[in-house]
Amino acid sequence: MNNPGNFTEKEWEELASILSGEKSDNPELIERFMENDLHKTGETWKEIKDMRSNDYIDIEKAWKNVSSRISMTENTTVNRPVVSLRSTFLKIAAVALVLISVGTGAFLMYNSRTNSKSILYSTGNDEKNLLVELSDGSRIFLNRNSELSYRSDFGKTGRNVSLRGEAFFEISKDTSKPFTIDAGNAYVKVVGTSFNVITSNQHSEVEVFVKTGKVLVSGSGNTKTLELDPGYLGKIGAQKAEKTINTDLNYLSWNTGLLVYNGQTLDIVFKDLKRVYNMDIIAEDTSILENRWTSPIDNQTQETIIRLICTSFNLSYTQEGNVFHLVKK
Repeated sequence: MNNPGNFTEKEWEELASILSGEKSDNPELIERFMENDLHKTGETWKEIKDMRSNDYIDIEKAWKNVSSRISMTENTTVNRPVVSLRSTFLKIAAVALVLISVGTGAFLMYNSRTNSKSILYSTGNDEKNLLVELSDGSRIFLNRNSELSYRSDFGKTGRNVSLRGEAFFEISKDTSKPFTIDAGNAYVKVVGTSFNVITSNQHSEVEVFVKTGKVLVSGSGNTKTLELDPGYLGKIGAQKAEKTINTDLNYLSWNTGLLVYNGQTLDIVFKDLKRVYNMDIIAEDTSILENRWTSPIDNQTQETIIRLICTSFNLSYTQEGNVFHLVKK
């Protein structure tokens, strides 16, 4: 830092919390920090979100490898409380520097408040079905643009995780230690079951679909607790909580890759392909959307899918990345 005194002790702690994933962004604080950032830690923090891997990074080891280099530029006149906070903050920066060189979506993160480590998994826009296997035998599949975190001592005293985004859970049964998920605006609690969680749907609600077993979903506000049985879909928002029978046969297709149709129009098919295969399909003539599709789509490539559609309805297409433009021949 050019001038560490530009930040209060509270601001240093907030910066550390932002980098560690414990707190959401504070754009003004991050921008002010980056202006004084000799080590380019702020830039590293942004890059870390796009990393991919299943390798773990031990933060203590990372800190030892780079601490000597950082300490050469430390301002030794800073008062003791700020030094303590900077130490925590720079340890996070050290991990970021290591991650930039190896690329990772799963790493260990030190939590100074609990003297423990947290494990974080994350996925980007082009990655889905990242499998996370927990020590209790539970399995979690992350959808695109999602994050899962939990303490490294998971299972010893409890089974608690935090989710941002979407994931499918297959939870091993343990009646003595219920499995809980912090989904931001709601908490999900189970003993052993399989279910899907979206922490924020298009209406900013926590959404849970149960495949097997029983699931309890509790809102963080004044909403009631929902008890969901297999086949039910529960949604909890700021002022409401409701459950309905799920009628979407393709609800879990992002996880299975299988889409099943029986005469649905192409506008519905294209919405599903966006969710499952990350394909944006634009019909230059809206009448194309009225065509009906009856064939299953089962883990095929984007090119195969778009060619099948074009052949079936005498269409042609142009492609720009994951965006496909359809026109009539």
